[in-house]
Amino acid sequence: MFSETPIVRRKSRQIMVGDVAIGGDAPISVQSMTNTSTSDVDATVAQIEAIQKAGADIVRVSVPSLAEAEAFGEIRKRVSLPLVADIHFDHTIALRVADLGVDCLRINPGNITRKDRLREVIAKARDLQIPIRIGVNAGSLGKDLLRKYSEPTAAAMVESAMRNVDLLDKYDFQNFKVSVKASDIFMAVEAYRSLALKIEQPLHLGITEAGGLRSGTVKSAVGLGALLLDGIGDTVRISLAADPAEEVRVAWDLLRSLRLRSKGIHFIACPSCSRQNFDVIKTVNQLEARLEDITVPMDVSIIGCIVNGPGEAKESDFGLTGGSPANLVYIDGQPDHKLGQENLVDQLEREIRAKAAAKQRQMAIDASNIILKV
Repeated sequence: MFSETPIVRRKSRQIMVGDVAIGGDAPISVQSMTNTSTSDVDATVAQIEAIQKAGADIVRVSVPSLAEAEAFGEIRKRVSLPLVADIHFDHTIALRVADLGVDCLRINPGNITRKDRLREVIAKARDLQIPIRIGVNAGSLGKDLLRKYSEPTAAAMVESAMRNVDLLDKYDFQNFKVSVKASDIFMAVEAYRSLALKIEQPLHLGITEAGGLRSGTVKSAVGLGALLLDGIGDTVRISLAADPAEEVRVAWDLLRSLRLRSKGIHFIACPSCSRQNFDVIKTVNQLEARLEDITVPMDVSIIGCIVNGPGEAKESDFGLTGGSPANLVYIDGQPDHKLGQENLVDQLEREIRAKAAAKQRQMAIDASNIILKV
């Protein structure tokens, strides 16, 4: 059953992106980014809704022109998820999306070269209580930093980030978060660890351009997992050459594995062997697809035989241990009843949903009792 994480998180200043708290004692939030044309409002809204259904807390939308800023305004009206506008160089786009209801501006203050224009953006953000994300990327460092360091390095990324932090400090603007992303795991981890010691603002984690679904998931899990184990990170985006909803699912799997978030089902499943009494791989894949909509935190173990099955089931909210001629179901760690092999996935889906509903009711009762005691 889900237990508290042993990770001690870095204490950071808390900011708000829409109604989502980032930093402080807030849960680590999950972000993704649309890859539709922002000018195609219908397609972008549909994708944001899919990203939200997958479990995202925040979504970022690229806004490269004033025409797309107007489209962003229409998108803002039609979705409930907090929206971050990704903007480079043109301060007028930042000002426009601020008026249209953006929840966060992703900019690099150093890219707005005129001080009066930067002051205008910061003043607007301050007046409307819109946070800024300083987004440093190893692939787009300034030419002077590349001359100084010869190539992208962790130190160069941190220096770039601190230049932008200093600009915001100069105008007494503290409502920001920072990312220092690289596609190289070692560079990104070193940069984040260094930056975490220099500022108190929240850190947005990511391994940029990580790769396709499989390779990018592995790279992101290694790099971000190392940082999260250190207690570093307040919000995460998994960058994959894949459907953005898959980024969200991977992020949730990562956070659940580290016991940092507990939304939805955490499956414990054996890789299967000749001892299995049912097709474990097929069963788990089908259950994951069918039960994506469940948000109640649950541990579900699906083990093919009695070697490890009972031990895992005793630590799960719902467990199945393979047996012959029937499989044994555990509820809250206790043997409960047996299931036959016929229509096994259908039976499991019904029973897991019933257990999730019962757990949801109990959580509501517990929450009510806590309120009454207070």
